[in-house]
Amino acid sequence: MSHIPAMLVERVTVPMLQRWKEEGRRIAMTTAYDAVMARIADPIVDVILVGDSVGNVCLGFGNTLPVSMAMMNHHLEAVARAKPRALLVADMPFLSFHLSAEDTIRNAGGFLQRGADAVKLEGGAKRIEVIRALVDCEIPVMGHLGLTPQSVSVMGGFKVQGRKADDALRLLDEAHLLQEAGCFALVLEGIPAELAARATASLRVPTIGIGAGAGCSGQVLVFHDVLGLTEGPRPKFVRAYLDGFQLLQEALSRWASDVREGTFPQPQQSYRVPEGLSDAIANWVPSNSIR
Repeated sequence: MSHIPAMLVERVTVPMLQRWKEEGRRIAMTTAYDAVMARIADPIVDVILVGDSVGNVCLGFGNTLPVSMAMMNHHLEAVARAKPRALLVADMPFLSFHLSAEDTIRNAGGFLQRGADAVKLEGGAKRIEVIRALVDCEIPVMGHLGLTPQSVSVMGGFKVQGRKADDALRLLDEAHLLQEAGCFALVLEGIPAELAARATASLRVPTIGIGAGAGCSGQVLVFHDVLGLTEGPRPKFVRAYLDGFQLLQEALSRWASDVREGTFPQPQQSYRVPEGLSDAIANWVPSNSIR
């Protein structure tokens, strides 16, 4: 039996997510970086994130820091062309919201002009003023606390956060600061499950967990992680539902073998010439041979 639900025609909105939090309906969110991924994900998930994780997943970088606004705009435009019904959120990359409020508003507003419904940015108390500036401009903002990949250098690597009392209590305080600044939802990444559950229970807005346990209002995983499209060890919080990397290699290998053995293409993958043209083609000689 297929697990793919019937296409939901109603567009997902920010108020809808907030209502689902009140109703206890869990939110499914994944990433997409092009139109094909968006079309695969859109009938199934509630939120599509054009993440700066494109740097790691698609562009070959070791982390998200090299990802630029130009790169994000390129991938956002590709996803937006799929016209998803899911809420479309775009990640603010490194240095796109760390300068002036004017630059931040211009960058975030550009995302909305390219089809995003909202933006996501990382950080806690230090980001309050910029979040308020965006919200004042009617730009919906999703916050992001815990393991924030753009702070990987400061954190000393991709490490679980909130394991010390001071850090855990600060995260709870910052979650409420982000809510009061106007964030409509928060991503909680790489923190103990009990801490994420406590934050979720104390907030009015929904939380989306990744490596934060089952007590959040919803979950997000990278598209490629869900489908097993990445090589090497996977983070503890990832559950791959398909060994996509191997399956795609096997399919490509079968095609290459057919090419080398001369069994591809077959007549059904070929075009026929119109009637009467076969003889002309068969009797053709190069023009420089005509005397």
